[in-house]
Parts: sequence; C-alpha cells; structure tokens
Amino acid sequence: MEYDDWQPVYDDVCAAFGYEQAADRRARDVLAAHAEPFDMARLDCTGQTVAIAGGAPTLADEREVAAAADRVFAASTAVDVLADAGIEVDLMVTDLDKNPETARRLTAQGTPVAVHAHGDNIAAIREHVPTYDTTHVLATTQAAPTGPVVDHGGFTDGDRAAFLADHCGAAALRFPGWAFDDPTVTDEKRRKLAWAARLLRWLETRRGEAFGVLDGRRAAIDAVT
Repeated sequence: MEYDDWQPVYDDVCAAFGYEQAADRRARDVLAAHAEPFDMARLDCTGQTVAIAGGAPTLADEREVAAAADRVFAASTAVDVLADAGIEVDLMVTDLDKNPETARRLTAQGTPVAVHAHGDNIAAIREHVPTYDTTHVLATTQAAPTGPVVDHGGFTDGDRAAFLADHCGAAALRFPGWAFDDPTVTDEKRRKLAWAARLLRWLETRRGEAFGVLDGRRAAIDAVT
C-alpha cells in the first residue's frame, strides 16, 4: 500500500482518537535518526501463506496455525508465546510498549523487527532502539514516510503486520491469536480492536480474500471509506 492510499484513513484514525499528527511526525523523525534503510526483499512473501499472530490468549491454542504457515509475522508479545512453543517468527511488529527486550534479542540474532513510531512512544524509541542491531530494524510510521522510515498502512501492531505482509506479496493471510471481543482489555484497547477489524475488512476487500478472523462479524463492521 502506498501512503496516498493510507493517508485519508490515517486522518480518520487521528480524528477518532484525538491524536496529534505533529506528535506522530516528531516520533517518526526521532526513529529516523536511529534507523537505517531496510531491504524489504528480506520479507518477500510472494506466493506464500503468512500467519499474522496476534497477542490474544487464544494464541496458545492456535499456535499450530502459525507453525503451518510459510512465514510468521507476529505482534509484540505473540513472539514470546510462539517462542515458548518452539515456533520462530520471521518478523516482529512492535511499538515497544510491552516487550522491548524481545525485540533486542531478535535483532541480535538477525531476525527483523518492525519498530513503529507514534506520538507517545518517543521516550521508548530513544531508550531501546539504540540498543538494537539496526541492520535488522524496519522503521515504520503511521504518518508520511521519510528517510528510512516507511508506511505501508495499519494502526495496531496486529493489523500493521497484516498490511506489511500484503505489501510483501503474501498470497494468503491467516490470523491465530486474535480476539476482537476480549473482555479483559481496556475500553481504549477495545476501540483499537474495533479499528483493527475495520482495517482488516478494508484490506481483505482490497486483496479479494476473505479473512477467517472476520467471519460472523463483517456485517457489523463500519466500512473504511
């Protein structure tokens, strides 16, 4: 996805949550100062099935979905759950809010990590990214891309992983560890999950692929326009 396609949706997300785009741009620029260009060919998924592993409690029971995929793009703590089951990931997607030490370990061993900049994680970027092997850091933003920082769409770690897999040519996407109706999450997280569902609905429409994770809820999802 190109930024021109994403930008109107980004405007809607910011309006819905009251985010300041200037703050996102500041975070993007801080990340750019610590990043270097990443070779996206390393994540080429052409013709492959990619598991987009989410961090819901159901992941422990659905890890075989990830194990059966050609590639695994995992959001944040999903990496740790899969590691406990002996399943390695091909990409971690994180905004550094939960397990930055896992991202450090992955980059040290040469596994790519997509580090995301947004308005309220500047301190985390400054603290953690300089400790990573930035050869293996894919720097991302939800604002306009600049320098080594890219934007291929997506809002939460999970749906951003799906947009990255789409950009990298994935033939099919699978979604272990997703729970849009998780009763344990905060109200803000519930709103973010609702937006993640909207964005995945938009993505599946663009791809002409029906995502199983959306079965039974499509009619209730507000369309992204």
